[in-house]
Amino acid sequence: MIRLRSLVLKTPVLQSPMAGCTDIAFRLIARDHGLELAFTEMVSAEALARGNRKTSLLLRKVRGDKPLGVQLVGHCPASMGKAAGMVEAMKFDVIDLNFGCPVRKITSLGAGAALLLEPDVAKRMLQSVMQNVKKTPVTVKMRSGFEDPSGKEALRIAAIAEDLGISAVTVHGRTRLQGYTGNADWDVIRLVKKELRIPVFGNGDIFNPEDALRMMETTGCDGVSIGRGALGNPWIYRGIHRLLAGKKDTPVLFEEKKETVLKHIRLEVKYEGEKIGVLQSRKIVCWYFKGCPNVSSLREKINRATTLKEMLALIHGFKEASR
Repeated sequence: MIRLRSLVLKTPVLQSPMAGCTDIAFRLIARDHGLELAFTEMVSAEALARGNRKTSLLLRKVRGDKPLGVQLVGHCPASMGKAAGMVEAMKFDVIDLNFGCPVRKITSLGAGAALLLEPDVAKRMLQSVMQNVKKTPVTVKMRSGFEDPSGKEALRIAAIAEDLGISAVTVHGRTRLQGYTGNADWDVIRLVKKELRIPVFGNGDIFNPEDALRMMETTGCDGVSIGRGALGNPWIYRGIHRLLAGKKDTPVLFEEKKETVLKHIRLEVKYEGEKIGVLQSRKIVCWYFKGCPNVSSLREKINRATTLKEMLALIHGFKEASR
């Protein structure tokens, strides 16, 4: 059990915010398979503070999608504080601050992982948020460093965050320079956990339930945050819970995978409309069937589909292997 202010989590597993991925459909499917705390896609604090309509669409809520957090990214302390206050007014359960995005268009503005190089700016940002948020737990997600892999930059920001009343931190064991290449350095997560009293979540290279348990055992972190390892694999949440309970995980049957893909696609169309939902579903199908025999042929056909009916027919007709 992990306490983030008034929010008590029964499970030590979070879903990482991922732009273009963790929309309503993704979150509902994940919750079907044991996820407790989910996050929206990353939201620009500056755009939200300006009242940008497209940004506000990322904050839609539906029944059953709770507890739900919002991750804010930005470079201006005042805008970050204002946006955080707006998110609290919308009654989300957690506000997460992004100090880890490695994408150049984000870091070039001084946001995301670039804040690891600017502890004074990061501190003012955290202060602005805490002044504008009264009750909602605030967390911070960061990289191990910008270019320095030692973990000193992450530890410096994490210590500032703890001193200012932040409820928890998540550490991705890669530098901004690494992007998503190479291996995540879990020793950095262990370093931060050793020095902090607040909960620390580990992130990076968790692709199956065994990875999650190994991270928790080797770093001492309080929980894990699952990112790319959950794309097309919502069963990872169920598997982690089973292993934590001392039970064996069960394999995912091909027909179960097909049923889940079909439900995921229908949810995409329900909440995004047929045109956008079908376009989104092209990559979703590839997530689920990655590595399956005959998937290249399916991918070609899926990428030409323009209607829900076509998409569903292709999935129904896809076979596990040639016989």
